[in-house]
Amino acid sequence: MIAVNIEQKLTELGHILPSIPPSKGVYKSTLEVGNLLYTSGHVSINTDGSFITGKCGNDVSDEEARRAAQQCGLAILASIKKHFGSLDRIKRVVKILGMVNAVPDYTKHAIVINGCSDLFVQLWGDDNGKGVRSAVGMGSLPNNVAVEIEAIFEFQST
Repeated sequence: MIAVNIEQKLTELGHILPSIPPSKGVYKSTLEVGNLLYTSGHVSINTDGSFITGKCGNDVSDEEARRAAQQCGLAILASIKKHFGSLDRIKRVVKILGMVNAVPDYTKHAIVINGCSDLFVQLWGDDNGKGVRSAVGMGSLPNNVAVEIEAIFEFQST
């Protein structure tokens, strides 16, 4: 079996892990429990660490929100890399919870969160990159970010 280099796949797909701004809250960005790695909510940020802001159904298009969700996924990966030193210990995606900053009558939350889910499937394949998932709308998110996503991964022991 050939080892998969996730960072090489990211490069081939044209993705760059963003710079994660320091937390202002009282929490850990990642936490190991058994062979599961939990990530705190990661907000939509550009590669330079600036926030992707706005509200779906108002000033953010569906495609912009989908890209914001992809950036959340990349931010999660940046935290995993910081935690493990590599992304190659991740075996599979277990669960994603996606929160979309949206007006009350917005209905395309699932399509938005596909931006993150599609990224993970591209990296780990259909079986290991697709976990269970929830996609919900929120009346607001911190700093008016467009999307926030938290995730759970199964990882390999060293």
